[in-house]
Amino acid sequence: MGRRPATVFFAGFVCGLVFLAVVLRQTGMLRTTNASAAPDRPPEPQTEPARTPDTRRARLSATPVDPTPAEVPNSADPSLPDRPLTERGLIVPVQGVHAEDLRDNFDEVHDGHRHEAIDIMAPRGTPVLAADDGNVVKLFLSKPGGITVYQFDVSRNYCYYYAHLDRYAPRLEEGMLLRKGEVLGYVGSSGNASPDAPHLHFAIFKLGPERRWWEGTPIDPYGFLGGVPRK
Repeated sequence: MGRRPATVFFAGFVCGLVFLAVVLRQTGMLRTTNASAAPDRPPEPQTEPARTPDTRRARLSATPVDPTPAEVPNSADPSLPDRPLTERGLIVPVQGVHAEDLRDNFDEVHDGHRHEAIDIMAPRGTPVLAADDGNVVKLFLSKPGGITVYQFDVSRNYCYYYAHLDRYAPRLEEGMLLRKGEVLGYVGSSGNASPDAPHLHFAIFKLGPERRWWEGTPIDPYGFLGGVPRK
């Protein structure tokens, strides 16, 4: 009978220690080495892994933000002077078509409004080429234009618009830096173009200060393709 009080006392002592440990842990006064426990200091900031520059491509948002050379090598440079289009040496953006083959239909009325572009007729699937160096700022699918590409020139003062494509070139993506003559897509009749008359609808417009890919002042491309002086 003499052992029972000691046993009860010891059991009560152990329970008290357990209770005290629980209270201290809940109040944060007792640290633990358990890997799942919350840390007692903020985690160290996670740094982004270093990127390997891709000299073939450059990222550019629809509303351009000036990139740093380390982030976007070979990107469009807004500090470049606004050279006249006559000094750009633009090429006819359809493979196998020459300047003398073009017809100026910029001022024609199509569907009740001025065309403000030229149509370059070619067989379906003919490669469409970048008329100038510059970034792809938007790949867009619209009811009138079908499969389209918007490209800014390297100074971001002009936008080149390619429409009615049959499909894009493999691996074409927004932000990609295209070199003059590089394939960006293929002639087609998507959008409101006649299936029986595949062609490239090519337009140039001068960008405003906001540099929005969807608006600008239309410029007749006819006299500027292939360095042909406008008559």
